[in-house]
Parts: sequence; C-alpha cells; structure tokens
Amino acid sequence: MVETREFFDAFSANQHQDDQGTAPPRATDPGWAHGIMVNGGRQKIKCKYCHKVILGGGISRLKQHLAGERGNVAPCEEVPEDVKVQIQQHLGFKVLEKLKRQKGLKSSKNSLVPYYQDTEGEADDVQRSPKAVLARGINRKRRGKEIDEGTSYKKKRHKKQLFPIGTPIAQASIHNSFASQESMDQADMAVARFMYEAGVPFNAANSYYFQQMADAIAAVGPGYKMPSYHSLRGKLLNRSVQDARGLCEELRRSWEVTGCSVMVDRCTDRTGHTVLNFYVYCPKGTVFLRSTYASEIENSAESLLILFVSVVQEVGPKNIVNFMTDAAPTYKAAGKLLVDRYKTFFWSACGAHCIDLMLEEIGKRDEVKELLAKAKRITQFIYNNNWVLNLMRKRTGGRDIIQLAITRFASNFLTLQSMASFKDVLHQMFTSAAWMQSTFSKQRSGIEVAEIMVDPTFWSMCDQVLKVSKPLLAVLHLIDCEERPSIGYIYDAMEKAKKSITMAFEDKESDYSPYFKIIDCIWKEEFHSPLHAAAYYLNPSIFYNPSFSTSKVIQKGLLDCIESLEPNLSTQVMITSHINYYEEAVGDFSRPVALRGRESLAPATWWSLYAADYPDLQRLAVRILSQTCSIIRCETSWSMSERVHSKKRNRLEHQRLNDLIFVHYNLRLQKKRSESSKGRSIRGTFDPTCLEAIDADMEDWVEDPIAIEGEDLSWMVVTVPRERSSVSAKVKTVDDCNDSIDERGSYDSKGIDGNSDL
Repeated sequence: MVETREFFDAFSANQHQDDQGTAPPRATDPGWAHGIMVNGGRQKIKCKYCHKVILGGGISRLKQHLAGERGNVAPCEEVPEDVKVQIQQHLGFKVLEKLKRQKGLKSSKNSLVPYYQDTEGEADDVQRSPKAVLARGINRKRRGKEIDEGTSYKKKRHKKQLFPIGTPIAQASIHNSFASQESMDQADMAVARFMYEAGVPFNAANSYYFQQMADAIAAVGPGYKMPSYHSLRGKLLNRSVQDARGLCEELRRSWEVTGCSVMVDRCTDRTGHTVLNFYVYCPKGTVFLRSTYASEIENSAESLLILFVSVVQEVGPKNIVNFMTDAAPTYKAAGKLLVDRYKTFFWSACGAHCIDLMLEEIGKRDEVKELLAKAKRITQFIYNNNWVLNLMRKRTGGRDIIQLAITRFASNFLTLQSMASFKDVLHQMFTSAAWMQSTFSKQRSGIEVAEIMVDPTFWSMCDQVLKVSKPLLAVLHLIDCEERPSIGYIYDAMEKAKKSITMAFEDKESDYSPYFKIIDCIWKEEFHSPLHAAAYYLNPSIFYNPSFSTSKVIQKGLLDCIESLEPNLSTQVMITSHINYYEEAVGDFSRPVALRGRESLAPATWWSLYAADYPDLQRLAVRILSQTCSIIRCETSWSMSERVHSKKRNRLEHQRLNDLIFVHYNLRLQKKRSESSKGRSIRGTFDPTCLEAIDADMEDWVEDPIAIEGEDLSWMVVTVPRERSSVSAKVKTVDDCNDSIDERGSYDSKGIDGNSDL
C-alpha cells in the first residue's frame, strides 16, 4: 500500500498523460482518470490501482469502488489515500446537489436545524455556519437507519475509540468537484501560518489525528467555525476526559482475568526535574494513570515506596502481576520493599532499560568508543552541509544513516548498523568524481571523513561490534513489539542472542567472553525475574520445542510464581499436580488443533483455549503470560508536563491540566494500539537534522563540531528524507533513485510524536 502511494505521488503527472484515451470521448466525469475501459465499453471498467474489472454500473460503480463504499462493489485496497478522499468528496457533493434539486436549498436548511440544535445545544455551536448544518444533515441522511434507531450505535463506537472519526462525505462546491492546485496551496499556507504563529512544532504534522482533523473539517465544508478557546478547555476537554475514562474502565474489567503490569516510566524534563509517568498494561491495551514530579523523593526508597503504594491501591493489588521500574538503585530497592509488603506480585526491571545498559557498557570499551567516535564524525560532517547531505540521500535513495530507537544507546548502535548497510554506497560516494571535484574534498574535515570511509580497519571493527549489538537489538525489537505480550519470549530470546554472538565469533571464546561478562552481569543482577523463568516454561511454542531444556533456575522461578500469585495453599497443590498434564501433553493439550496452535497462537490465548480442565493452572498461566517485560513509553510533551507540575498554579486550573495530560497520553496510547493492530509502522517520519533527533539524545551525531567555511548552508536546498525504513532494506542504486520527493505526507507516514511541545 505504501509503495503504491509513493509511486502515485512521484509519477501522477506522467500517469495522467500516459492514460489519455482510456476514457470515452468528451467524458468529463473525474472518475475516468482512475479507470480504463475494457474493450471500449462503458459498462466494463478496470481499476488502475487494484486491476479489478468492474462489470455493470459504469463509472458510478468504479467511484464507489474507489471511495470504499460497500454494497454494490468491494472497496479498492490499493487506491492512494488522496484519490480516495477526492472521490469521497465528489460523491458527497453529488448527493448535496441532488438534495437541492429535490427539496430546494431553503427547505433543506430549515428541516435540518432542529437536529443540529438538538445535537449540540451549546452557545458556541450556534455560531456555526448554515453550510455546516446542511453537511451534517446530509451525513445523517446517508447513514439513514443507523442514526434514526437512536444513540446505541454511538455508544458502542465510543467504547472502541476516544474520538470516532467519520468518513468525509460532503464538501462545498468546488470547480469540477476537485480542489484546484491553487486552492490546495492556499489551504497548505493557511495550515502553515497557523503552526508558525502559534509556535506548534513541526512534528505535530506527524500526529495520527492531524489528517483526521482535516478530513472532518472538509466533510463539513466552507464556513466551519473552529472550536473556541473556552470550548477547547471546557466542554470538549470534558467530553474527551469522559471518553478516555470509559476506555480505561473497559480495560480495567479485563485486569481481573489477565492480570496487569504497572509500569513506572522515569524521565527528566528540560529543567532537570524527574517526572514519573504511571501506566497499566494488559493484552487489551495500555492506559495512562497519572504523572508525578519525583525530584524531591527519588533518592529515598522509603519515599518512593509511599508513592508506589498509592498507585497499587488505585489499580488493585489483586490485579497486579508485575510492577516494573528501571534498574536505578533506589527504584530497585523501593520495588523490592513494595513486593515484601504485598507478597502477591513481582517487581522487575524494564527490559528495554536493561538492554540499553548492556549496550552502554559495550560502548565504554576502548575499541568501541573509538569506532563510535569515527562514525559520529562521519554523520556530523554529512548532516551539517547541504551539498554533502543531498549527495548522500541521492545515493541511498532518500534514506538516512541516523536511526532512532526506543533508547539512547540502542539508537547509537542502530545508526552504526545503518551505516554498515550503506558501506558500498558511502564508499562510492567519497571516491566519486563529484566528490573529488568538490571543494569539500580539499578541506581538512572532508579529507578526514574520506580517509575513514576507505579505511578497511574501520569497517572491520564495525563488523566486529555489530556481531554483538545486532542480536541485542533484535531482543530489544522483540520486547518493544506490542502485537503480543513479550514476557513469554524474553528468556528464550536472550539465550538465542548469546548463541548468535558465539556463532558470529566462530566459537572463539577469547573474542566474545568480554562481551558475555557484560551481558551476564546485567541479566543476572538487574533483569532476571521469576516471572521470566515461569513464562519461559509455560510458553508452549518454546516448551514443546525439541531444543527446550530446563534448569534449577527455571523450576525455582515457576514455584516462586505459584506461591506468590496463588496464596491459597490447596490451590497451589492442585496446580503443581496438574502441571504434569501440560508436560506430557495429554487431554485437550494433545488435540491436533492445540498442537498446531502452539506456534500460531499467543501463549495466553493457547492456555485459555486448551486448559479448561485445569482451571487453577489455566488462570495462573494466563496471568503470567499476559504480561509485558518492557515499559511501553509515550513521547512526553514537556511544556504541558511543566505546567502541570509547576508550583505556581490555581487549584481549579491544576485539575484541568491534569485532565488535559490524562487525555493527551491516553490518546497517544490509543493511536499506538490502533497502528499496531493494523501492522503499520508507528515510528513515522523525521529529519535527523531537526530538534526531534537532538531531543532523542542523538545530538552528538548531528551537532556541528566546527564551522564549514566558504559554503552556503541554506536549508532550502536540502533534499527531503524518505519515510523511515528498516536498516536492512535494500539500498537503491544511483540510477534507481528518484530525486523528486513529494512534499505532501501520506496517511501511512503519520505516526511519530517527538519530545517537543504538544
């Protein structure tokens, strides 16, 4: 889908020229730009995007196909989003014109005013344009029976998402039912002026809700009045809070069955103060609870314990299986005090933080430190000069060297991995005629970078370090994935990572042992938990694998979980007696569908289906395997956080700000959950030269170490980077590169929200 859209954006002008003659003579309907007549007949049309041949219905049926209207024809799965929206707007306009002809514009407006007033009934909304009222009425008519039957449908949709977004249906008359390039340019400038004047950060354009907002406004049409200052901080905020709380309550009901993980995300704001954000994870989704300033208490385990106890009481001690913080000494101590108090759940360190600690310690080794320093000199030189940056992006097909991961040191090694994947391209770039003829090849900094590029020792050392970092980054990717709970896989993943490192060094212990000392120390001292061992044992995809092997650590971890998570002694006896049925795969565990489901189903789902004969064991396994082993983070809006935790505040306004941050984080979590369920990337688009990269602790990769003399450093001539892709993606050759990159973002590229202001 993404590739189709990129192709359409880059070559749309040529495509329309090439397709001349595929429409009937003197045809004016805009739908013909997207279909081809088969055998010269108007009733047999082939879609240009999915190549489906539509029989009957003519161009109207094709437009329904492109607009995604179900009923007469299946929706097109390959149509670019901008084409889909234009066709939807065109069809909405046709409905509007038909209504005008049938009833007259005046009578239509009058008949729709009561519905409009009943829907809102607010003084601020009465100021809305009559055209907005008319569009709402048409939208209501198109949905027909769905709305006439009452509000039950709306209530169901509110449970599913915080802001139900309708498909754009009606838009005011525009020439030929399509926006002209001039009007689109004017709209772009209107958005740009608002963002510049209000000081909205550029990465707000990557918001999941940015395009949805535009679509909703377009559906109303010209004359729509934006919500007022008082509406945004009043009734609309209150409605959003109620929606967010409704979603949280829906997830809370599942905690009793699956258990939950409380996650404490510690971060430092721009003034150096510590902020703790509390989240609750379960397989159905993650919710944000609250945010607290902790600068005055974080050095005291007893003070942190008081705060943690209040969170446990809010969530419910019986619901919690795992209480997770980072591995900082005071947080670790407070976590253990918390477990000693309740004795019904476990504390564990965040998996992502522990992997980051491993990478940090590896980065402190002299040879690795020197390697990273040289790699940073390369990126500093490239990203601080427009000509060199353009040359690099042309050679890499618009891809960037710098890659952002979920942790700081993971970003360092992921960027090093990216640089290694572009080795041949970068070597060709710094030995090309264009480089040799440039003034940069004569400068001291340019000569230094070129020497690094052609130095075989640099690349050899790069390969050596990646033998260790690649497997660890793979583990990090596994625990950061939200498709299924990760706790059942982390123990096995770490074992496989160590085996992969051993094989990469061809079993030469002297080469890999220094790295193993780092990995083993952090794994045993900081990361390992009885939950990890028990989940490893209860994961059917791992347990029934011929390579599975148990140990005293795993057996002890399983027994610890039975005693802590099930305090009733008779139930503990029942569980330990039933565990043999799982080990021997008898009863429902031996069904053919259960054998096949070992690999295809999430471990907790597998237990819920095939362990009904052993309810106590089933409940224990489901609760353990439904947890995560890494904190799921949301990017922080520091301006909002600083206002919430400011000592200068009014009590009423403080409550409003708490509600605002509650909605803010839960909207972002809902967006992550939605994108993850659709299998889309949620990292989004970013430019390493902008502030998002600096905010992500990557400033030493892009900062300007020295001023480059004699060159125009205007950002206006810098090539726009492509949407982010994995470092293993195939690199295009120079001949395959397309230098014309569309400036208009597609729907699929909306996703990341950086650490800038909201």
